[in-house]
Amino acid sequence: MSRSLTDPAWPSWLREIDALLAVHPQFVLSGNVRDRYLLPAEEMPLADTIASALAAALRRAGIHTLLVHDIVDGYRVETYGGSPDPDAGSEAADEGHGGHDESAAWDDVRAAVGVDLRSERADDLDRLAQVVRALARGGERPIGLLLDYAGQLAGRASSLEHDEHVFFSACLKLSHEALHGRPPGDTSRTLYNPIFWVVEREHDLPAWLTARNRGIRAIPVPWPELVERQQLADMLTGAEAGLDDRGAAGQIAARTDGMPAASLFDISTLFADQQIDPADAEDAVRVYTLGVAESPWRSTALADRLRNRDIEQTLSSRILGQDAAVTKAADILRRSVIGLSGAQASSSSTRPRGVLFFGGPTGVGKTELAKALTALVFGTQDAYVRFDMSEFGAEHAGDRLVGAPPGYVGFEGGGELTEAVRRKPHSLLLFDEIEKAHPRILDKFLQLLDDGRLTDGRGTTVHFSDTLVVFTSNLGMTRPAHDGMGGRVPTVTPDDPYSVIERRVTEEIRRHFTEVINRPELLNRVGDNLVVFDFIRGPVGVEITRLMLGNIVERVWESAGIDVEVSPNAYEQIVGLTTADLSFGGRGIGNVLESRLVNPLARALFEWDPSHGNRVQVTEVGTGPVPEVVLASLPDTAAGAPPSGP
Repeated sequence: MSRSLTDPAWPSWLREIDALLAVHPQFVLSGNVRDRYLLPAEEMPLADTIASALAAALRRAGIHTLLVHDIVDGYRVETYGGSPDPDAGSEAADEGHGGHDESAAWDDVRAAVGVDLRSERADDLDRLAQVVRALARGGERPIGLLLDYAGQLAGRASSLEHDEHVFFSACLKLSHEALHGRPPGDTSRTLYNPIFWVVEREHDLPAWLTARNRGIRAIPVPWPELVERQQLADMLTGAEAGLDDRGAAGQIAARTDGMPAASLFDISTLFADQQIDPADAEDAVRVYTLGVAESPWRSTALADRLRNRDIEQTLSSRILGQDAAVTKAADILRRSVIGLSGAQASSSSTRPRGVLFFGGPTGVGKTELAKALTALVFGTQDAYVRFDMSEFGAEHAGDRLVGAPPGYVGFEGGGELTEAVRRKPHSLLLFDEIEKAHPRILDKFLQLLDDGRLTDGRGTTVHFSDTLVVFTSNLGMTRPAHDGMGGRVPTVTPDDPYSVIERRVTEEIRRHFTEVINRPELLNRVGDNLVVFDFIRGPVGVEITRLMLGNIVERVWESAGIDVEVSPNAYEQIVGLTTADLSFGGRGIGNVLESRLVNPLARALFEWDPSHGNRVQVTEVGTGPVPEVVLASLPDTAAGAPPSGP
């Protein structure tokens, strides 16, 4: 009679083990190995450890004894309650192998290895090698061995001490020489005495032990899927869990994608400990994942500003001449605040609260709008985190974002991105000039945008569910010249209407991600959140010039105590210079002011050497090849008086 786990309700990794017990003598279990596991077993519907889950599955294969070893506590046998599996036949029960008799299990172990292991040292690798060797010989009473925390058997898997190398070498040899045994009373299967290495990551073991080794099967233990989490949520509504609210439990299940099953029980505990209303399941999940009780996204003040349409006025006061971009960004922000980002999905999302892609000319306010959104949502620009993606053009540069893998230089420090969000979970993340990053690095954003989490090089999961993600790009502004000399020519100009600019920029961004770098899936995650900026046009250029002039005058007063006034004639000359070519936007205006006004003004002030409180007037700004300004003296201002400005 077959004792295989034919019921699909059994976890897939246990069914895979059961199917391969006659083929592989050793298994490496990695991933979600520190969790609780749902089982379709009446005697154990929820296994508290991987050892108990494995023991329940092995029992149905006819292996009734599971010996467990870890480097701290040594040896024990895994016991569990309940009667023998009725499908296993009566022979096992008759011979005292019901699975709940600890004394009988230790008798089986002693018969197999020849010694009583209960008094053996936990760190004796020689003895552990003898146990592995004894089990590899097979036997009439099959026994499984689970090496828990197996990654701790060696200090460093890449640099073993002598005794560690001898131990792992013995296990490697025995993985090829192990013999089959036969469960008592069962003639349908011949099984190995299976050995299970339990590690967080597969590379915690020496690579040469597992690589291309047909005797060792690596099986990842997955995080629970939504169906499993929903089943666990039903358990949360029982008296033992203490959360008598089925709706709240369902929300917890939906918002814990990528988390272990145990996290659902931990979160349910938070409801009582933090006195959280069952209707606020999102708050409990946030406290658990981010460690913060308050969220700026739930701020009443922010909601009121969005509701009263004050947001457009607030943003437009900082980003001039970009009404279309500001309106679309504001709509996306409203959707994020109300929690409708990704609302078309079938379940509650743990994705970032909002994703925006800013395209268009350089120097028109893309970065400034990102900073304004940061201050608006999070209350401070300290929550603004910028990454210049031109620094990530090489594939290996991606390690800077999430940290180098274990064993590589600098992995202890974590990643720049993951560390920034871990410290400040409520942040705006700006990825500037995203098209300049290596395509392989862009793949890291797929998980960030889909699942709202990244795992750094140290294995720590960082959640992005309360962040606002902004990409910027200058794609679509130029194209390669046809002369074959490597130059570029403008695709759009300030003379083009905004509708043309928006269409061409959008088309080029989509073409680049789909045809050039073959990453259409990243653009799909952005969806319709593409915000195209316009060129800075004449009147807006004049206003930006006026504001920047005021900043220059203010800076001279603060640093030197000199009141600088700009005459109407000089002002007209300055405006003519700054608005002559607006293709470089506000940044271009600033560059013109620096070269045509600030530099010659600084030179003239040094030559004149006015004292504190003096007033000077810029009467003329030269337009020749050598920047010059003409200054005139004015009656001194009173001490402490503000500058008069342009």
